[in-house]
Amino acid sequence: MSRSLPAVRSPRGRALAAVTLVASLAACGGEAPAPAATAAGGSAVQFTEANWKPKTEADIPNDSMGASVRRGLYLLRFTPESLPQYATSGLRCTSCHQNDGLKLEAAPLTGSHARFPKYMPRTGTTITLADRVNYCFTRSLAGNVLPVDSREMTDLLAYMQFISQDVPTGYKLAGHDGLISMPDTLEGDVARGQALYTEKTCVACHGADGAGMGVLPPLWGARSYSIGASMSRIERAASFIYHNMPQTAPGSLTHQEAFDLAAFINSKPRPDSPSKELDWPLGGVPADVPYDTRSGHKAYRPPPLLPRATPERAVVPVPPRAASIRGTR
Repeated sequence: MSRSLPAVRSPRGRALAAVTLVASLAACGGEAPAPAATAAGGSAVQFTEANWKPKTEADIPNDSMGASVRRGLYLLRFTPESLPQYATSGLRCTSCHQNDGLKLEAAPLTGSHARFPKYMPRTGTTITLADRVNYCFTRSLAGNVLPVDSREMTDLLAYMQFISQDVPTGYKLAGHDGLISMPDTLEGDVARGQALYTEKTCVACHGADGAGMGVLPPLWGARSYSIGASMSRIERAASFIYHNMPQTAPGSLTHQEAFDLAAFINSKPRPDSPSKELDWPLGGVPADVPYDTRSGHKAYRPPPLLPRATPERAVVPVPPRAASIRGTR
């Protein structure tokens, strides 16, 4: 039975429908054709991306399931206000997942419910969507693990299912899985990035000290994302900057400018990420990961680290990897 978090101040509803967390994995060796969905009357309809649109807030029904979906949306928008014990930084889910998780260039959440469970190289095993949400809470939000059996986790998953509605299980929407890749031949320059930070008006929203202003997110310091967040990698940060910044003129930067800004921002102090050295246990660490791992990777341009207030609550339990059954019957 799910339980509610005592410190949560998100909107309350009377009834709550259960959200299924288990989905089938996509076929190995490549993406399978989209399965047929069942339309009204029992006829099969082939799923096509060209005809698919994610649901929006205006589509949320006025029933008990809709109440859960709406609460999940509000948690996405008002994360630290609603979950102060778990989202302890100055960031919220929509700091990265812009436009309520619908924006294609900003790590969209659309289709996510259909892609999980999935294998995650950083953990070396298959994780659920709830696990992935908690990696965001502990790393990107530099906060604490949100109980998987809480109503708030159920509401967040309900919203992600809602905006993934009609996407077949195991199907990966083109461009809907993380940030868009950037050229791998570029290097960011910290000094150029520092000059650009003022020149390109980043300072107007994020402050000269990178601490953010009001609901505008901090880019470094104790209230920003941790070193274990994907955004702490220069290439990942450059992608977000290139496609979304500045908010008044997205797409106005060059690739090189985005890399320079990312290098400057990620050179600044930020929260530590407990147990980060255990990441990528099977190898394959991206070259720009800014911390050492036990699998042999050496930190790329590591920033100064700040201690976490509750490090024991900031580690997501890794699901066990399947033991080899070779030679067994």
